[in-house]
Amino acid sequence: GHIVRNWKVRWFVLLQDKLLYYKIEGGKKEPSPKGRILLDGCTITCPCLEYENRPLLIKLKTKTNTDYFLECCSREERDSWALDITGAIHAGHPVQVQELHKMKNSFKLLENISLHHIVERMCDNSTGIKLTRNLEQGNRYKETFTGSALVDWLISNSFAVSRFEAVTLASMLMEENFIKPVGARSTEATRYSDLSEQFLDDSTALYMFAESSNKNISSKEELQFNISELSGTILKQGFLVKQGHKRKNWKVRRFVLRADPAFLHYYDPTKEENRPVGGFSLRGCLVSALEDNGVPAGVKGNVQGNLFKIITKNDIHYYIQASSKAERTQWIEAIKPLT
Repeated sequence: GHIVRNWKVRWFVLLQDKLLYYKIEGGKKEPSPKGRILLDGCTITCPCLEYENRPLLIKLKTKTNTDYFLECCSREERDSWALDITGAIHAGHPVQVQELHKMKNSFKLLENISLHHIVERMCDNSTGIKLTRNLEQGNRYKETFTGSALVDWLISNSFAVSRFEAVTLASMLMEENFIKPVGARSTEATRYSDLSEQFLDDSTALYMFAESSNKNISSKEELQFNISELSGTILKQGFLVKQGHKRKNWKVRRFVLRADPAFLHYYDPTKEENRPVGGFSLRGCLVSALEDNGVPAGVKGNVQGNLFKIITKNDIHYYIQASSKAERTQWIEAIKPLT
């Protein structure tokens, strides 16, 4: 925001010469844009490292020296937006546009590869990545693999054609919590602001499969498992910002509140498939607003306020940010009767 420096979810539409953004109400964008960014004379910075706790930023500076900071939901979305916006800025320069299209068309990784499919192949007993015991600084780690071994495996299995592409893909696997760093060498690298530097193509950097990624269950089985809880009547839906359980980062999610049975599911708005990435039963839950004067225990990162917490009957804590106090109150009032 320009007046109040808070962060709000907006729906963006890229046109030939401008970027329009719309407010989201009830999960739908309003008909008229909230504002626009004229691209003529703009400069773009990506990745933008001005906010330490927000590594997924794009910065746009207009020719009138107005700065816009745009935060994306994932690294791949950030890079895709940055490429397309850069193309629009340079639309009047055919040579630069041609180079951009070459760059985009030569890198098919994000569009053509399913991360779930890669992890399934990685876990294959005969053709998957070899898990070994490794020793680092006196500590012994079981069932790990090195960064360079994963890069080699991705290339040899035709998921990437270069080490650069393989590192990018491995970074995506780590960002989406399919794999995680273990040991001092790889863990230290995650402290970089630039996500492109967090995964190491190195024979001394150790990684392992994340505990949460049980790849013995296929997507079809997951869908059958969730079919009953997805059959409830939708009472409310909209975009909120949720803190992750593992990496404690904040991501925009589309939340859907259902009754009979009472469930709250959340979806990744960057994915085309309409399947939740998480959810839980509301029976026995506690929901409450958190005060804005200080960051509560269990919350990390840059918290802008309008925070509320849901505690499940299994004592799992979910921290969620709304875009305004009114929206927070609406969600709390909608959830409470179902607990």
